[in-house]
This record gives sequence, structure tokens and C-alpha cells, in this order.
Amino acid sequence: QVQLVESGGGLVQAGGSLRLSCAASGRTISNYVMAWFRQAPGKEREFVACIIWTGGPTYNADSVKGRFTISRDNAKNTVDLQMNSLKPEDTAVYFCAGKDISPSSIVQYRTGYSYWGRGTQVTVSS
Repeated sequence: QVQLVESGGGLVQAGGSLRLSCAASGRTISNYVMAWFRQAPGKEREFVACIIWTGGPTYNADSVKGRFTISRDNAKNTVDLQMNSLKPEDTAVYFCAGKDISPSSIVQYRTGYSYWGRGTQVTVSS
């Protein structure tokens, strides 16, 4: 199994930027679809972005398109989320997630993740 640990969260003003990082251990992430999710207080966890493989396709939620960028470094076993132009509604706990690559897992990129980190808090003040 792979263990995921997020870092980089914090408090930032609206319009600012943060970079989240997810460090994986136990197994290489090269065979995993990697993603970021978030959960705001009182709301369900939602998909933010995923990356299929290094240099491969990425998918973003409509709410973060043009502002967030997901990337991965298989050599370092990390996945990052660069967040720019942050808004108060981006406030949430952000989770790193992974699942095995397969044709169905690529098509169903919003669901079916097997591995999860504990999350990192992002707070955007207005």
C-alpha cells in the first residue's frame, strides 16, 4: 500500500497563492492516478483535480479551472497542487488521493480512489 501525506496548507488572503504537496511512501506512484479533493465545513468532499501520469492528461473541476494546476514527479514520488487567485470559497481541507491506473479508472477520474492522506487545511480570508 501507499501512504500519502499532505503539506503546504495555511492561511492566505484572497487573490494569493499556495502550493500544496503530497508525499507518497511505501510504493511508487508511477502506476497510480493521483488527485486532489477538498472538503469545506458542512459540505461533501469534492473533486478538485487529477493527473493520469507525468506529462499526461489532467482534469480540473470547473470551479478551479485556470487557477489551479496539478503536477507530479514520479522520481520524487510527489504530487503538487499550485493554487493561484485563491478565493474565500476555496477554504477547505485538501486531501491527496491515489488509485491504480486502468482504462476504467482513467475514464472515472472523479471517483474510486483507494488511498487517501489525512488532509491539510487551506483558509482564504476575504
